[in-house]
Amino acid sequence: MKIVLCSDSFIPVIDGVGRVTYEYAQRLSDRGNECYVVTPVQKTGFRGRYSFEIVDYLSVDTPLAPQYKSGIAIADTHYLERISGIVPDIIHAHSPGTAGAEALRLGEKYKVPVIGTFHSKYYDDLKRYTKSELISSIGVRIIVNFFERCDEVWTVSNYAAETLHEYGYVGDIKVVHNGSSLRDPDPGLEKRARQEFNLSDDPILLYAGQIDRKKNLGRIVEAAAVLRRRGRRFQLIFAGKGPDEDIIRNYAEQKGAGPVRFTGHISDTDLLDGLYMAASLFIFPSHYDTQGLVVSEAAGMGTPSVVVRNSAPAEFITNRRNGYVVIDQEDCIADAVDDYLLKLDDKGRSEMSLNARNEIPLGWDPIMDEVEKRYRSLISKGL
Repeated sequence: MKIVLCSDSFIPVIDGVGRVTYEYAQRLSDRGNECYVVTPVQKTGFRGRYSFEIVDYLSVDTPLAPQYKSGIAIADTHYLERISGIVPDIIHAHSPGTAGAEALRLGEKYKVPVIGTFHSKYYDDLKRYTKSELISSIGVRIIVNFFERCDEVWTVSNYAAETLHEYGYVGDIKVVHNGSSLRDPDPGLEKRARQEFNLSDDPILLYAGQIDRKKNLGRIVEAAAVLRRRGRRFQLIFAGKGPDEDIIRNYAEQKGAGPVRFTGHISDTDLLDGLYMAASLFIFPSHYDTQGLVVSEAAGMGTPSVVVRNSAPAEFITNRRNGYVVIDQEDCIADAVDDYLLKLDDKGRSEMSLNARNEIPLGWDPIMDEVEKRYRSLISKGL
């Protein structure tokens, strides 16, 4: 198949949508498909190592979120010349922005199916950046209109499907989960991470992802402060990069949650795996995420997570079996930590770790089997 994947974020932007688009492109190409990624231009450096082609168009910084790029594909004559030589069998849009608009244009031009995957809680993003309910509501209406124009709509979880319906979309939705790269835990990687970050023997509470308040990071700080008041010894680590590091750092000092370690973005997969392994628990109270890839990554290294009720990651966790699902309150998160570290014995912790590893991560191979099957079905139906 000749597949065009469209995404407003891609390498080197480190967010869930860009990572998933990369996994689709790489894995579908490895399966013998011809894959192209349509995305705004990013400063990526040398790109010859990829098994797919990036067809990018002229971009500018997004005013309210400068880490992201935007642009108008049809205004870039060089892009139009390159894309004109590609006649796709199917188009898959992973975002509803300018890349999504280009997906619809290409689908109409070549009369091929367009799939749209709903990944993010766009209303929350718009509200944060614009501070306006009116503008956010208009923006969501535009996003819903995008999905209404797609031939098939996917989400990455039941939680995401409910969110899209809440936005006003009334059509059918197919849930296609994101996968994880399944790797065996290596004790040598944990040793390396402990040396790299100079970690003590105290239990480690870890968060990995964007350092952004929309991830409910304040609740982690508040729970840590509760644990400090209870006299617990632990290391709190935030692994990642984002706009709110100073805010979270100051809040931790204000609440008495410290000391707190911020590692910055960890691009070395082995080092991140080692940090997951070193952690006692992964703390992820986000309501924003529509699946939570990092929860699966942590589970793959045998580290259970603490998540909050009515969130997407909670769909994959059975409380006190392969992790913890708690009320979104600092005392409840702290109680889960105490339960794991103080009430469970070594056997209980080992069982929960094993259950997390066996039950939570979804391998990419069966998901790609499903994706290819669905692509072929849509192509065979035509338009």
